Amino acid sequence: MRIGAHVDPADPLAAAAERGAEAVQFFLADPQGWKAPVARADAAELRASDVDIYIHAPYVINVATLNNRIRIPSRKLLLTHARAAAEIGARALIVHGGHVNAGDDLSVGFDNWRKTFAYAAKEGGLPLPVLIENTAGGDNAMARRFDNLARLWEAIGEFGAGFCLDTCHAHAGGEELLDIVDRVKSITGRIDLIHANDSKDSFDSGRDRHDNLGNGKIDPDLVVAAIRASGAPAIVETPGGVEGQSADIALLRERAGN
Repeated sequence: MRIGAHVDPADPLAAAAERGAEAVQFFLADPQGWKAPVARADAAELRASDVDIYIHAPYVINVATLNNRIRIPSRKLLLTHARAAAEIGARALIVHGGHVNAGDDLSVGFDNWRKTFAYAAKEGGLPLPVLIENTAGGDNAMARRFDNLARLWEAIGEFGAGFCLDTCHAHAGGEELLDIVDRVKSITGRIDLIHANDSKDSFDSGRDRHDNLGNGKIDPDLVVAAIRASGAPAIVETPGGVEGQSADIALLRERAGN
């Protein structure tokens, strides 16, 4: 069981050492922008490290939308980040499920995800797994409610997409954490990564505000149970810097028996 944290991209291996982390997740470019990643001077060091590397795609990416000005650049940027992540030896690229606008046909959004994977295949293929992450808010989200997640997987299952389960997002999105792994796996067949986060807000609030484990509205034992049941590595995306994340990692290790 590998446990780590989302860290600043400046020196992720030093950040891992400070936290006692076996894995790190970080951005390769501005998460709120459209710029492509630049080559990293530490690429060889990252590839050679015993620390597992995960890359999170920018938040602006939304391949589901019917808006061509967002969807088409999103497809291209997703592939660009996948290639850049592979260059540094990352195990996977995590991307949010996205959404369509109010009044738009949800089925078009699911099909736009299918077209995204087809586009990547036509452009030479994805060089590493892309993990779609469940999201906390929005009535038109592709991956908030698990009934929509099932429709999404019907559209993209043939492409071997991976899945990242965020515990804060599930709680805030209105999906109970009890037995959540079984419910997800009945849809996707897999969970590749857990984002192990507490939530500052109540169940089904639709609000994406992470908290340190045991400080928010989620019983930390439910987060631990999800990690155990999935057998997947876990990344904490929690506040508090080195101190806060180190405590969260320690809690998970202690309770998960790692």
